[in-house]
Amino acid sequence: MPDLLHNLIMRSASVSPQAEALVHQRQSMTYAALADGVSRAAGAYLDLDLRRSERVAVYLDKRFETVIAVFGAVAAGGVFVPINPLLKPDQVAYILKDCNVRILVTSVERLRLLASILHECHDLKAVIVVGGRAEPAGGLEIVAWEEALSGSGKLRPHRAIDTDMAAILYTSGSTGKPKGVVLSHRNMIAGAMSVAQYLENGEGDRILSALPLSFDAGFSQLTTAFHVGASVTLINYLLPRDIVAAVEQGRVTGLTAVPPLWIQLAQLEWPEAARNSLRYIANTGGRMPRATLDALRAALPKTLVFLMYGLTESFRSTFLPPSELDRRPDSIGKAIPNAEVLVVREDGTPCAPGEPGELVHRGALVSLGYWNDLEKTAERFKPVPGQPQGLVIPELAVWSGDTVRVDEEGFLYFVSRRDEMIKTSGYRVSPTEVEEVIYATGLVGEAAALGIPHPVLGQAIVVVATTRDGVRLDAEELLAQCRQQLPAFMVPARVTVREGSLPRNPNGKIDRKLMAHEMRDLFGADRNG
Repeated sequence: MPDLLHNLIMRSASVSPQAEALVHQRQSMTYAALADGVSRAAGAYLDLDLRRSERVAVYLDKRFETVIAVFGAVAAGGVFVPINPLLKPDQVAYILKDCNVRILVTSVERLRLLASILHECHDLKAVIVVGGRAEPAGGLEIVAWEEALSGSGKLRPHRAIDTDMAAILYTSGSTGKPKGVVLSHRNMIAGAMSVAQYLENGEGDRILSALPLSFDAGFSQLTTAFHVGASVTLINYLLPRDIVAAVEQGRVTGLTAVPPLWIQLAQLEWPEAARNSLRYIANTGGRMPRATLDALRAALPKTLVFLMYGLTESFRSTFLPPSELDRRPDSIGKAIPNAEVLVVREDGTPCAPGEPGELVHRGALVSLGYWNDLEKTAERFKPVPGQPQGLVIPELAVWSGDTVRVDEEGFLYFVSRRDEMIKTSGYRVSPTEVEEVIYATGLVGEAAALGIPHPVLGQAIVVVATTRDGVRLDAEELLAQCRQQLPAFMVPARVTVREGSLPRNPNGKIDRKLMAHEMRDLFGADRNG
């Protein structure tokens, strides 16, 4: 087992140096070339006086240099911070300042966008620029990528062990400022090994990297592939059909996406070549609507479907084997290899089968907490319930804040995220339950159930939906079907129809907080009440 994250690449390079590691825009890179690039990047950071555990931020779209820059940071004994390329300058500045980034890797174009905020980032000492040269800015040392990687590289990497920091991944920030989740080498390697085990990944796999690398599930596509010597195709897609085309052209065998993207992909035609090459698809980042699942299974009859659940604080938690899909398509499965998942009441005692409780994850994937945020870390990272009394140093687990239930056979079912529960007329309503009924009508493209402040109900349920395949959506017809399928307190008070797609946060998930904020005065309620 590799002890440090970058050794995933080094080991595969030593076993199969000429095997394909990365593909981007029809160009490929071997494991030998990738390993060489990572070593050169590490040397470049050390030449720029990167010290042990200092942070290197990478603000680029997906390309070869992005992967090299990220793994080069840990090879030097530093910590990488992948920044979503969709973030705006002020958001980037927050991250650079929050975790005291020392070196930034970005492009010429993106550096221009950041010109107005770099003076705020007092710990930033150097910028490595990909794709050309840039003018000096604000006293920072600006180095071209090619020049940096051709440096002496004579300095030895800082010593690191597997419990050291490897990465800080920032959450999307849908609830206030984003939090930096600190992951160790051990966390990320354990995650790669676990996911590769149940997906049965091997060196013959060609995995499509469709999710942002700043998203834990997106970065996992790299680590999982590198662990087994597989190939990763990097894509910066504009439209969902670009993903289908990439699967077809690249003979992709594995694709992981989030529900909003699967909803769109389920409405497309999949060419025969794509249907034949795609060995598995996997869902993460939320519950896939049953209608979407059924559509994908019909479109991809030879493809295995893995339903997964995870949170950045523990990388990945559960999966449902494809063999169980027909029996329990609404389940998020059981714990992944080398992890344990508990369902507990507020006092930490275990829930009975069928009783909703909080999902608690323990094991090697539990991260090191939130960067520089003791209060939020204490809220989420707490002792594992039920530990022996004589254990002097308690083991910490991630208390997810998500409500789930477990059946008699130990399979888990997602109920809701705590901060998304709708409280209406004295009832607690899961938006997922409402959305399932909405999707089952076949009338919508996408849908989100929101709780909007209401002077009488506390919160009213409002559904925001898009049209399906350009067909006009009749809000009254949709409400009529809801009345047939839902109890009165769960029937939406209003349906709002939007054109196009629902807004996304930087990780590709539906941005519920944004829509709820936009509609906060819909019923004239006092939002502070």
